[in-house]
Amino acid sequence: MRDAPTEPRPGEAAPGRVTAAAGASPRDPGGARRAAWPLAVAAMAYNAWVLEFLLPTGLDARHSYVSELYAADQPFHVLFGVVEVVTALLVAAGAVLLARRAGSDRWSVAGQWALVAFAASSVADVVVPMRCAPSVNRACEAVNPWHTATSALAHAALFASMALMVTAAARGTRWPLVRRWGPWVLAAALVTAVSTVGPLFGRPGWHGVPQRAHLLLVGVWLALLAASPGIHRTRGKGRHRAR
Repeated sequence: MRDAPTEPRPGEAAPGRVTAAAGASPRDPGGARRAAWPLAVAAMAYNAWVLEFLLPTGLDARHSYVSELYAADQPFHVLFGVVEVVTALLVAAGAVLLARRAGSDRWSVAGQWALVAFAASSVADVVVPMRCAPSVNRACEAVNPWHTATSALAHAALFASMALMVTAAARGTRWPLVRRWGPWVLAAALVTAVSTVGPLFGRPGWHGVPQRAHLLLVGVWLALLAASPGIHRTRGKGRHRAR
């Protein structure tokens, strides 16, 4: 014979129901889902450099930086520059939408604003491009001070965003894909980024391969951010089991 059902006390959850943890909404209010679209598109657009295999750029992908595609003297600099700016705007839009959603903790919000800084630095990369392509023009300077500075800022903001978001994922129940794959993507992205600095120290050659691998990893990172947000599943305090 079953026990007679009892009415829940004031402020107590009914038996068998799951309640949201304090300060969090059980359903995503829409910000994360809206953010998924620009981030997903940006993940693909960030690797628009693959068009170099279809266009007569004259650059060797093994030994050239991707930024040489939109160097001032290159035939397709407008095309690749526009794609870079549009991609940065998509990243910024997705990051702002994520930062404004309910239930975000300070680590993830800081990571999302670092992503906005990454987008701004990427736009600056296009505003102050390389003057020429050093991989095909020996008279061209390998280090353009302004462009090198904006690229360094972009990388600093990107890795700050990754580290902060991985920390946020490890501390909470959101961002399941970031929690699982984020540390691996961050580590691989760091290794490939460091592997591209040869020309800055007078040792060019084969730096194009790790850089393009790095860009693929950034695309994977943006895809993880696009795919992770969703239902906020709570654990521990916020759950009440049936008896």
